[in-house]
Order: sequence, then C-alpha cells, then structure tokens
Amino acid sequence: MSDPPATLARMTDRWALAPAEGGGVDVAPLGPDGLPAAPVRRETDLAEAVRSRPGVTRWVWRSTAEVYPDLLASGVRVERAYDIEAAETLLLGHEGRYGEPRSAAAALARLRGGPVPPDPAQRQAEPGAQSALFEPHGTPLPLPDLIAVYAGQQRRTDATAHPDRMRLLTAAESAGMLVAAEMNRAGLPWRADVHRAVLHDLLGERYAGGGGPRRLAELADEVSAAFGHRVRPDLPADVVKAFARAGVKVTSTRRWEIESVDHPAVKPLLEYKKLYRIWVAHGWSWLQDWVRDGRFRPEFLAGGTVTGRWVTNGGGALQIPKIIRRAVVADPGWRLVVADADQMEPRVLAAISRDPGLMEVAGRESDLYQSVSDRAFSGDRAQAKLAVLGAVYGQTSGDGLKNLAALRRRFPKAVAYVDEAARAGQEGRLVRTWLGRTCPPAVRPTEDATEEAGIPPAQEEPGPAARPWGPEAEARPWVPGYASTDARARGRFARNFVVQGSAADWALLLLAALRRTLSGMAAELVFFQHDEVIVHCPEEEAATVAEAIRQSADLAGRLTFGPTPVRFPFTTAVVECYADAK
Repeated sequence: MSDPPATLARMTDRWALAPAEGGGVDVAPLGPDGLPAAPVRRETDLAEAVRSRPGVTRWVWRSTAEVYPDLLASGVRVERAYDIEAAETLLLGHEGRYGEPRSAAAALARLRGGPVPPDPAQRQAEPGAQSALFEPHGTPLPLPDLIAVYAGQQRRTDATAHPDRMRLLTAAESAGMLVAAEMNRAGLPWRADVHRAVLHDLLGERYAGGGGPRRLAELADEVSAAFGHRVRPDLPADVVKAFARAGVKVTSTRRWEIESVDHPAVKPLLEYKKLYRIWVAHGWSWLQDWVRDGRFRPEFLAGGTVTGRWVTNGGGALQIPKIIRRAVVADPGWRLVVADADQMEPRVLAAISRDPGLMEVAGRESDLYQSVSDRAFSGDRAQAKLAVLGAVYGQTSGDGLKNLAALRRRFPKAVAYVDEAARAGQEGRLVRTWLGRTCPPAVRPTEDATEEAGIPPAQEEPGPAARPWGPEAEARPWVPGYASTDARARGRFARNFVVQGSAADWALLLLAALRRTLSGMAAELVFFQHDEVIVHCPEEEAATVAEAIRQSADLAGRLTFGPTPVRFPFTTAVVECYADAK
C-alpha cells in the first residue's frame, strides 16, 4: 500500500499479449522502451499463457474487455494491465482530438499515416450475458503491430505537460477496466423473492396479458376522475392538455412543476409517476432479464463518460431506487460493506486548487460544510453547502452570486480555480483534471459542417435545457453552434469537469488500491458509482474491509494529488441489506 506513483505506473516486467489469428495467443516480453525484449511466442491457450508467468507485473493488451473475461472464467486473475484502447482515449483527449476513433487499429493507422478505420459499434448488453463489450471486428491486430502502438503511446505520454501524472492516470484507468470486469463476473447479490414482494406491496397484482399492475390502474382512474374525463397519466402531452382544459397552465409533467399546482389530480398523478418509473425500470420484466442465480450482473463500463465517471451498458445499475435496494441482500454468513465518500467534491476542489483555507478545512474528518459555514456564513450550514456546490456547478446568479462572493473572500484560490476552468471552457480551450483527463474543446464548425448537420450558420443551437450536459450527453463529442448560451453551458460544464473529473481519477486509484488489498481475501468488490463502493465479504472480514477502504482512500489522495492536508473520509456501514446502509 506504499508504492509511489512511479512504481505503480512504470513497471518494467511487462509482457504484451494478443489473440492470434486462427487461435491461440501471441506473447512477448517488453523492454523499458516498450519494444520487444525477446521474440514473439505463440501459445495455444490464453489462460495457460498468463498462468505460467506469475512474475509478470503488467500485461499489455488491446482491450481488457477482449481478454480478461475469458481469463476470469478460467480462474486466472491478473495483478495489473495496460489497456491500449483506454490509453488511446485518454491521449486523444489530451491532444484535443476527443471523439476520433480510439481502437488499436485506428491508433496503428494514425501511427503509419494510413486511412483511419471507424470504431466498431457498441452493442447493447444482453440480459444475463457475459461477453465482450464490442462485437468482434475483423482480424485481431497482430502482436508486433500492437506493440508498435504501445511504444508510440509511450512517446506521446512523454510529450505531455505532466508525463508522470498521465502515466498514473493511464495505469488507474486500466486498473478500473480490471475492476469492472471482475465486478461484472461477481455480480451484486440479489434476492429475487424479496424483489417480487416489494413489487407486490407497491404495485399490487399484475393483470393477465401483460397489462399494467393493479395499483397503477387504480391511480390512473383517480387521475381521470379528478379531471372529469379519461386521461393517460403515462402520456405527458395528455396530462398537459388535461390541465389546460381545467384552466391550469403547465409546460411539463416534471415533479417540481406539477407539485406546485392546486388541483385534485396532482396527488394521484405524482404517485402514479413514481410507481410507473419503478414498474418500467425495475419491475418484473427487469427482474427476469437481469437477475440470474442470485446475482444482478450489469456491464460496468469504466471511464464511460468524458469526466471519467462509470456507466453501465444495460440494467440501470447506477440508478437503483432505495426501495428496490431491499432486494440487495448479502449471502448467509456474509455482509455488505457499503462505503460512501463524505463531501467528495469540495475536498477534491481543495486538493486541486491548493487553497490554504479550504485545504485546512478539508483536512478534518468532521463535517466540511459546517466548518465552511463557521468561517464564511455565520454558522449557516445550508447556505455554506449551497455556496460550495454553486461554485462547482456554476450557480452564479441570484443568491448563488451572493454566496459565491462570500466564498471567494474566504477561499479565493478555490473559487479562482473553477472560475478559470469556466473561462477556458467558454473560450473553447482544453480543460484538464489534475492527472490530465481532458474535456473536449469547442470547435467552431465550418459552413459545410453546419449544413451537413442541418444547422444553418446563423441559427442558434438549443440551449442547455434542450441539450443537457448530463451523463448521457458527456460521452459524445460536442460541436457547438454560435450561440452564447452554448458557450455559457460549456463554461459551466468545464467548471464542474475539473472537480468531477479529478474526483473520478481519485476514485480509480481508490479502487486499484482496494482491489490490491482484497486480493488475498474472500471479499469481492461488487458495486461502484461515483463516490460509493460496496464490498461483499464474509462477516469475519467486514472490519478488515472497512479499514482497507479507509487506507485506500488515504493512499489514493496522496497518489492523485501529492502531499496535501486534505483527507477523504468515508461513511461506512456493515449491513446485510443495502437499503439499511442509509
């Protein structure tokens, strides 16, 4: 647990590996320059090729998703890997080329000046399937070509502004790919009988023939009765029209807008919307599709967004409602260690801005928002929290502007750091996390490009409300129009990016350190999202796991941000049921 960044990111005992055309696998040791240190060897069996080389510290391969699931199925676990396609994504972003094809074949083509092939299409995950994320696409890249790409990536990394940080980021991203594959195989413990009981309590019986459950039908009748005519509560346009007919003007059926309306249809409508989401997203069909043999196995995808946050390819694992979490139950004799990082964003902001006052506050394991409120907001914790989050998320008007001014007086370097990121984003400049993950630049499209996209040059693109900067939008490259609203939206996104992206980088190193500590135990990582991790372990290992999470968080903080007083405490609960953790 004490390896410095150079040791973690620059292992010399490296072997390259690639599936061979016609079967088997090619392997070769690599020297310090990333080139072969011995001739390529052909092995007939992937698992045996890895198992027979226990001293290898890092395997270099095209994609963890291509190789590692088969190794895990054979009972082979690797300590470290270098994922060439994950590294290519990071390097392209750093070079201001985010969105260009990131496959190893594309990297080879760029290296040799040839035509660059497009990336293969990402497939939709199949419920219950355990297969590679991308469909097979042509002949596997020969090992010599793969090694050439790897050596080229090493040279490109050396050319970055902070090579050591970039190497650490690449190592962390590759470690995240290993963790994701292992979590996909382990699965989250899930009690189907408990899930069915929860659905029955909430929704009632299911009608024969695939119709909606009884409780939804009852609520739909209540909504219709309140309006005095038949209304489909699952159709927003129908609901908006019904309110208009009743003399109430609403523009949507969003909760925040509907709940302020004084009308008898509001209460059953809001209840219907809540239960309808559960039925559609986590109802009986979801249970049948995604839970097998007592485990929920979505496909976790590390680095699935621009900020580095994880996503899942099917199953909706990162949006499990609390009431459905009742079904997440540890095996008999086992426990779930659920750890939630405390106030991660302001602690990360303190570390990256090097603001002395905020670092001193973030160096305590006590309530950070209360400490900020005592310094700048006369003890008003709620106002302090709004101010800190407003600085991160760009709430800089109205009360947000006043709160930001108070924050700026006490923590000037912290506010200046996110202000500069926002300014860079608005101006279309590259914005980076502490380790070097890069937010794509704005690219003013040519007249031909705008016509191709169907956007006349003089026409403004939709503003941030119509084209949100959310997880679903992050993963796509952005080519804005000319509207100032888009520039402001990108400025807000860049302000948030430097904090959220640096937090994602820290979380990767947390997972890497925790994975290493758990390797000799029965405990297994089964869930991760943003600032929360769940480990499934025998009851007797629970205390050790909780301490490992604390130590891993401290180590990740030192590795990511260097020597600072900032601490990253967790609220940790040891429970049998996930719903009992909060």
